[in-house]
Amino acid sequence: MAVQTGATASTTPEARTTALYQEGLIAGLIGAATVALWFLILDSLSGRPLHTPAVLGTALFRHGAPTPLTDVLPDLEMVLMFTWVHGLVFVAIGGIVARLLALAERQPNVGFGILMLFVFFEFGFVVAAMFFAEPILRALAWPAVLVANLLAAAAMGGYFWLRHPNLRVQP
Repeated sequence: MAVQTGATASTTPEARTTALYQEGLIAGLIGAATVALWFLILDSLSGRPLHTPAVLGTALFRHGAPTPLTDVLPDLEMVLMFTWVHGLVFVAIGGIVARLLALAERQPNVGFGILMLFVFFEFGFVVAAMFFAEPILRALAWPAVLVANLLAAAAMGGYFWLRHPNLRVQP
């Protein structure tokens, strides 16, 4: 009996496209929730729940805020606005990865290129954060940001791993 993945279980192109969108949406929400939960735990342990999304929301939406980012207090509006944008970005990433994995299932020789693309973007995220987000990294511990990114990648990767058994290396 053949195992069918979410993107190839249906026979019509429309159904496959819908399955890809659903897969990307779910993977993105898993990644975004993983990061949000990680920072909620860290912020709560430090006695400042919702500090991280408040800092990031303030940096994103209030560029000229008079308060240094290290002194930002939780602001529900900033938390919700940042959470919305954060979720959308992760859903977009999930959609792109779902499409790339569907391509890799049809053409297995592109799988290594997709893996290298992932490594490139992870490295690029770290470098960009170091150079362009310096005020944010003064307010947030960069190792926590790196761990959050890796946890999200692992959670999304686990979801895709379960959804695409045909991409696993066969002994």
